[in-house]
Amino acid sequence: MKKLLGVTLGILTAIGGFVDIGDLVTNALVGARFGMHLAWIVLVGVIGICLYAEMSGRVVAMSGRPVFDLIRERLGPRTGLLALVASFLVTLLTLIAEIGGVALAFELASGVSYLLWMPLAALAVWLVIWRVKFSRLEQAFGLLGLLLIVFAVALFKLGPDWGQLLHQATQLHPIGHEGWATYAYYGIALFGAAMTPYEVFFFSSGGVEEKWTRRDLGTERTNVFIGFPLGGLLSLSIMGCAAVLFLPAGIQVGTLGQVALPVVVAFGKIGLAVVLIGMFAATFGAALETALSCGYTIAQYRGWQWGKFVRPREASRFHVVIIVCLVLAVLTLLTAVDPVKVTEYSVVFAAMALPLTYLPILIVANDPDYVGRETNGPVRNAVGLFYLALLTIASVAAIPLMIITKAGA
Repeated sequence: MKKLLGVTLGILTAIGGFVDIGDLVTNALVGARFGMHLAWIVLVGVIGICLYAEMSGRVVAMSGRPVFDLIRERLGPRTGLLALVASFLVTLLTLIAEIGGVALAFELASGVSYLLWMPLAALAVWLVIWRVKFSRLEQAFGLLGLLLIVFAVALFKLGPDWGQLLHQATQLHPIGHEGWATYAYYGIALFGAAMTPYEVFFFSSGGVEEKWTRRDLGTERTNVFIGFPLGGLLSLSIMGCAAVLFLPAGIQVGTLGQVALPVVVAFGKIGLAVVLIGMFAATFGAALETALSCGYTIAQYRGWQWGKFVRPREASRFHVVIIVCLVLAVLTLLTAVDPVKVTEYSVVFAAMALPLTYLPILIVANDPDYVGRETNGPVRNAVGLFYLALLTIASVAAIPLMIITKAGA
């Protein structure tokens, strides 16, 4: 049981990274418009995040220090500041989207406007961060997020033509009236959602919170190679449900309620209850991850005391950063900006910051001063460089495609 619970950090990180509000909406939207024609992007994203999350976890296990702390030391304050600004701004935007996602989940359950739920959602996030131990946090929300497996079960229940779904997944091109520019735009959005920067910062900082050492390399790799593929499977299930229910009817997904509809069609009220709990756990867990990651990145760059492994008064500046970010998130959402639109923009802007996040990790993972004999081998470095090239292409293409396609309209 202890070993099983030790995997919950990877499950929480993967649930937050692969089925947060960004993925719930983006995967369902893509499934409704393209079927499974973009499923291959999810697989590419799973391999990429596994590669770099394993590097960041290995660095923590071997050095006892989080990745962002080492980035500043290894690359210098200026380069570290550039990575900090890019990653922090994307993480803050993602936090805004996640708080909105929690509020939308409450709106679905209660019928009360999400605008009234947002301050309460942010307060709940702060209280959990302030009072709940890190291990309890990752276990509770990681395991509750697994309720989203109901999408995979619903896909079977809907009785799809599996041959048709497989055929769609092997056709790497747009369908119908959709153009290549829109296809590429949503491909970048899926890629950005799969490899969101906060995932590696939360995962590596969580390893420090869990006091990983060299002896925990097995636990670290188990977290990576079980948690993230599981998150990818859930993403594909959401996409598949939308492809089966919405694509034939020509219905586009634009709300969280539509994302949950295939489960309701398959299982009725019981399915609705399960999917609402799963959505709450996933979005709330992602809100915890992004809020903590905002604090982690700034505190680690500045050399402040940080984390939940010390008392809040000993890491007061770390907690102040989190509070300020939560307040900014609520103030932004109270302008009545559409949380779903914030979500769509956040995953695209995440793609822009990816090279600045992952290049430093690749450099640190090759430094024997930090990882000893556990440096990357030739194969890891070759695949890592290949992914850096993909990340750079996605980063450069994101804004032009957003303009050309009018954000995928």
